[in-house]
Amino acid sequence: MTDLPESLAVPASLTLAEGVVQYFADDGAPEGAGLLLYHHGTPAAGPLDPVMVSAARDAHLRLVELVRPGYGGSTRSPGRSVASVAPFAAALADALGHDRFVTIGWSGGGPHAIATAALLPDRCAGAISLAGVAPVDAEGLNWLAGMGEDNWHEFGAALAGEWFLERFLAEAGAELAAISPDDVIAAMASLLAPVDRDLLRTSFAATMAAELRWSVSTGVWGWLDDDLAFVQPWGFDLADVRVPIHVWHGTADLMVPVAHGHWLARNVPGARAHVLEGQGHLSVSEHLGAAFREVSSLLAD
Repeated sequence: MTDLPESLAVPASLTLAEGVVQYFADDGAPEGAGLLLYHHGTPAAGPLDPVMVSAARDAHLRLVELVRPGYGGSTRSPGRSVASVAPFAAALADALGHDRFVTIGWSGGGPHAIATAALLPDRCAGAISLAGVAPVDAEGLNWLAGMGEDNWHEFGAALAGEWFLERFLAEAGAELAAISPDDVIAAMASLLAPVDRDLLRTSFAATMAAELRWSVSTGVWGWLDDDLAFVQPWGFDLADVRVPIHVWHGTADLMVPVAHGHWLARNVPGARAHVLEGQGHLSVSEHLGAAFREVSSLLAD
């Protein structure tokens, strides 16, 4: 993690009921900024992306990452559902002194951001699903279609059951534990659109490598529990969403194909779609500024 500024490491934690530890990363924005709660990808916990921090600052938002159970020092919660994240989001907002906030979820964080918005409508003013996955039982969606080969193997193992997934991730996690910026493209080859490969030839590769290493530094349990949650019912009804949801998705995404974004935009009440022609799973980060400004305005309503 020496590739990143020290201020973007993950030093903070709070203790919840029954000794449960919740880790988080806080960008340290000036007092008065609105809270933007970030649900990281799978597995992409840990150090905050400097580009994301800069975009949040420009939108007058305080970026705080909620490190889900099982990642880093956050206490594992076996069998958790996507909906299980809502109490953690509420507790973190309380600890930070924010009654209201907005939220974003990137990739595997997308369902968790939508869950936060659906289950905390009095506190969460709106959410962004950035390249986020749709429910596995989504009617009319071929869930795996268009994903790169690595995701076919990973989610095939998840659908087969925890025993199979644990063994698959043990090998994958060992590879990520020592990954360097120079290794990222090769490690994710089947999942990268050309535009994502180009991005990983910049300093973004150091951010990605640091996140991957940190995510598996205490084991693969957060990653495993995320995957199992994605292939089960999410634990809430999308029809119950009552706050604005903005769905941002690139048409060239090979990790979570754009069909997932289209499905969410059609099936989440009042969702607004932002379809980014030619963008991939990682390169959508180039549009964070516009996305953050859009949800920041919700806190002023």
